[in-house]
Amino acid sequence: MDAYTDARSLIDTAHAADPTRVADGRPAELVYADRVEAWVVRLVPAATPLLLLAARCQHLERWSVPRASFPEGKVGYLNWRRSLYMKQAARARELLLSAGVAKAEADEVATWVSKTGLKTNPGTQALEDAAVLVFLENEIGAFAAQHADYPRGKFVEILRKTWRKLSPRAQKMAGTLALPPGIAALVQEATES
Repeated sequence: MDAYTDARSLIDTAHAADPTRVADGRPAELVYADRVEAWVVRLVPAATPLLLLAARCQHLERWSVPRASFPEGKVGYLNWRRSLYMKQAARARELLLSAGVAKAEADEVATWVSKTGLKTNPGTQALEDAAVLVFLENEIGAFAAQHADYPRGKFVEILRKTWRKLSPRAQKMAGTLALPPGIAALVQEATES
């Protein structure tokens, strides 16, 4: 096997430790990695093996740092997210290096996974685009149900900020998703203003 294949195996072994399972019994993190990678392939048809490995690291061991381990509120949430980006980037680098991937390439993956250079680094942007598309396609309904107490304006603002993170190509692809009517109306409102 080559270093990329070995790295993928190590990444997926880490995902398999996720205690949260989807309906068919697979680790939730492994399902998420498959979805992010699939979107990267659609967004970047000539994606390198390195970019595909990075896609699989998008939520690497996220389950190990619960949201509740940080204070409630916006500041706590942002600190949690930033710490995840750094932890996931460091873990991705560690796994790639242990698989024999060159240091420069492992560092590049860590840059993408840490969200460094959003809007200016094509690898970082591809991961962000894919993550948002996975959210819109697979997770937004559960998010809305979990936060049913949010006023409509707050949902619209969250979607507006999320939409702004997308590249024009990803925005176009997001516009083709079959969203539930209530969610589609919120997305339309967020993207029109």
